[in-house]
Amino acid sequence: MTLTALGASLNIANGVREFARATPRATAVVDGERTWTYARLAERSARWANALIDLGLADGAHVAVCVGNRGEHLEVACGTAMAAMTTVPVNPRYTATEAGYVIEHSETAAVVVEAALLDVVTPAASARGIPMIVIGDGAPGRTVDGGVVQDYETVLAAASPLDPHRPVEESDPFSIAYTSGTTGRPKGVMISHRSRTLTFYQAAAEWGLGNGRVSLAVAPLYHGAGFAFGYAPVFTGGTVVMLRAWSPEAMLDLTERHGVQSVFLVPAHAQMLRSLGEEAIAARDLSRLDTLYFNAAALPWGLKQWVMATFPGVAVHELYGSTESGIISNLRPPDAARKPGSVGLPWYMTETRVIGHDGAEVGPGGTGELFSRSPYLMRGYFKDPDATAACTTEDGFVTCGDLVRLDEEGYLHIVGRTKDMIVSGGVNVYPREIEDVLATHPDVMEACVLGVESRTWGEEVAAVVVMAPGRELDTDALDAHCRTSLAGFKVPRRWSTIEALPRNAAGKVVKRDVPLP
Repeated sequence: MTLTALGASLNIANGVREFARATPRATAVVDGERTWTYARLAERSARWANALIDLGLADGAHVAVCVGNRGEHLEVACGTAMAAMTTVPVNPRYTATEAGYVIEHSETAAVVVEAALLDVVTPAASARGIPMIVIGDGAPGRTVDGGVVQDYETVLAAASPLDPHRPVEESDPFSIAYTSGTTGRPKGVMISHRSRTLTFYQAAAEWGLGNGRVSLAVAPLYHGAGFAFGYAPVFTGGTVVMLRAWSPEAMLDLTERHGVQSVFLVPAHAQMLRSLGEEAIAARDLSRLDTLYFNAAALPWGLKQWVMATFPGVAVHELYGSTESGIISNLRPPDAARKPGSVGLPWYMTETRVIGHDGAEVGPGGTGELFSRSPYLMRGYFKDPDATAACTTEDGFVTCGDLVRLDEEGYLHIVGRTKDMIVSGGVNVYPREIEDVLATHPDVMEACVLGVESRTWGEEVAAVVVMAPGRELDTDALDAHCRTSLAGFKVPRRWSTIEALPRNAAGKVVKRDVPLP
């Protein structure tokens, strides 16, 4: 028996559909001087759904989305779900090479892209011969490197405004979000309608999202957490205000102007707010702000104390999770002062298990690898059953490779990672990918990439390189070389050289013995 046979399937489009009926004139989205009522958001989403169908795309087709934080991103996500298709978010900061891998591996059938980002996706879209629909300055019918370009507004105007109501199983992926693995090759995380819909409902229970509540979308919508906290407000009947590009001043401007009540941030955002000075923040009317939630990297205790002191009366939540597992835990405000450094207790409907190095489950006071099981878990990695099996237990628990300590009350404390991931500004960076790029430079024999502490970003990327004989370190040249294949946030910020990398008996580099730059 299918899930739909048991009742209506969960679908991320349903919240918009429901509030378009219940509160059609309520404001759903604010983007600069533009606003979307729920009626408008539902109609434009339906038009996008029908536009995809008119392109001849089949149910379940994959649609790449290379769009920043703007109102169209939400209607594209909603409309793609209405059409029973799957979005493939593409990081706008990717190089064409990085975006090309995602588009190719995901078997993308169409691309929707901001005009300013055409260079990111055009080579891959043209190579596949798939349509590109451009938001902004796109000219209908023209070609870019052989790829046909259509204007988004023109496409919407020609499509039916009637919701196609294509059937979708709630276990079907609404999105395939690519996240790099330790091999340097990104993996496509299949996230189901059920996973995200239940996340939205629980966000409403935890943080009061719902009718009349105003949230600010700060984190990039292409990212799993950014999308979850940017889309949850419109799924639950509230209003979301778009922050197009991060700056602490712009965040405060929009919070004051629109009476924003809840904001999702990463620790780097708090660092930059702090750099403004207390007077700059005190001068603002932030009286409606009542909730801040942090995720994506550890929030240093000193910085968290500053946040709580600077925004008195604002509930500060610290979340922990991953693209693969969704939200795993939450440290709630009553525990903030007595549990410094903790990421809290398991979130709603989540079970956790901590496994020690001997394979046995550890109890309070123990340290081990964290596994979780919940309705928010991924459906697996797209076209990568081996990677899926490697992180999933027989009884359905998934690990994201983090080591945690359980305190005497069962609160989780992240103590390290089983893999070499670097978290810089809330974004995961994987050393192997950068090392492979550096190794292609003629001046470099080999490289070791590490994460080093940064007050602003949490961690920043550092490279220790073994130079080819007779060559000297030219950081400008290596920086430029990296930028031809890597997004800017992956490029090393610190550099040093070493005669030879330390290795163990098996010939593997011992990173803990590599001196930091």
